[in-house]
Amino acid sequence: MLESLKIAFKIPDLRKKFYWTLFLLAIFRLGSHIVVPGMKPHNFGENNIFNLLDLFSGGALSNMSVFALGVNPYITSSIVFQLLMMVIPRLQELSKEGAEGRRIISRYTKYLTMLLALLQAWAITMGFRQAMVNPGSTGSLISIIITMTAGTVFLTWLGDIISERGIGNGVSMLIFAGIVARFVPNAIANMQAVGEGGVSLFGLLLFVVLTVAIVAFIVIVTQGERKIPVQYAKRVVGRKMYGGQSTHLPLRVNQVSVIPVIFASSVLAFPMTIAGFLPVTSGVYKFINRFFFPGRTIYLIIYSVFIFLFTYFYTAVTFNPVEVADNLKKYGGFIPGIRPGRPTAEYLDKVLTRVTTAGALFLTFVALLPYLLSPLTGIQQIGFGGTSLLIAVGVAIDTMKQIEAQLIMRQYEGFLK
Repeated sequence: MLESLKIAFKIPDLRKKFYWTLFLLAIFRLGSHIVVPGMKPHNFGENNIFNLLDLFSGGALSNMSVFALGVNPYITSSIVFQLLMMVIPRLQELSKEGAEGRRIISRYTKYLTMLLALLQAWAITMGFRQAMVNPGSTGSLISIIITMTAGTVFLTWLGDIISERGIGNGVSMLIFAGIVARFVPNAIANMQAVGEGGVSLFGLLLFVVLTVAIVAFIVIVTQGERKIPVQYAKRVVGRKMYGGQSTHLPLRVNQVSVIPVIFASSVLAFPMTIAGFLPVTSGVYKFINRFFFPGRTIYLIIYSVFIFLFTYFYTAVTFNPVEVADNLKKYGGFIPGIRPGRPTAEYLDKVLTRVTTAGALFLTFVALLPYLLSPLTGIQQIGFGGTSLLIAVGVAIDTMKQIEAQLIMRQYEGFLK
């Protein structure tokens, strides 16, 4: 791998892509420490949705920086349009019109991103007015909202530039940089705290070993897929024969990536966010604190059930067995031993259900990692959650594949063997 990186840096255009990526990520990290005029850093506590948002922004939200919202409005907007494409015929048509259709959908996505950024900036500013230097100033409120919205728009543009001129997917790289920026300081603090605060050398070593093993497990499952064999019938057109080749239909174990975990976390974090604005003596606050406080047994049970439900739901949205079976039949493809049409759709649905069950178990295990590792290692500040770990590993794999593709295009040996 190191040898391949050396070769990559010897190629002028690849070296230029690396430099562009590092330069733009440096701008992102620099902006994460520039506080919005009229605001001051704010601690959100330990248990609400803002910690998840702060993780994706690399601490920019708790710093109340110009990049406080990060790319979260863009992620939400992308998910919304991905769901809308399943139910709105016009969006379905645009998604099938190639580059021009994708460009139009991208423009709509960015319009919604700006609207969501305005709403989120308003909600954060109004909800945490104690972080404002002058809470009673309307002009300061408007200035803060506009600045945060402009920061999100700039980061979206920055992501597009990384995708175009750098290495990897731009938005994913920004999230990856934010996660790493949060994890490294916590890791250093844990190493410095050995022998203090209950952190033992054995616990730290166990934490390192388990982390490496878990990352390896995530890589294996993320790359894992169920290959369904597909055979195409031979056709004679004129004097030429077409088809007859064998291929496979891959069904990934983790078909929906980290989205179910994000959905489940957001839904369960919402009651705790509401509780943060209620008196601690109120009945509603006590009820929420009893059933939705992270770490409690009932919370973990509800959390696991939600991940399962969202995994099946989002898999059903993104993969339609009937449509896949119709496409196979249309182009002369069939699964050996299975009749085309409805029997193929039923077979795909049965296999997909089994694969999705394995994927849901995997996502649940990874999501519960912080609650499992803390009692084993004695480290309270883990520094990452299941969501961040899945995203970081996924982005690293995708970036590695892009570098691999660039090297193969130039006939060099890459990372993958």
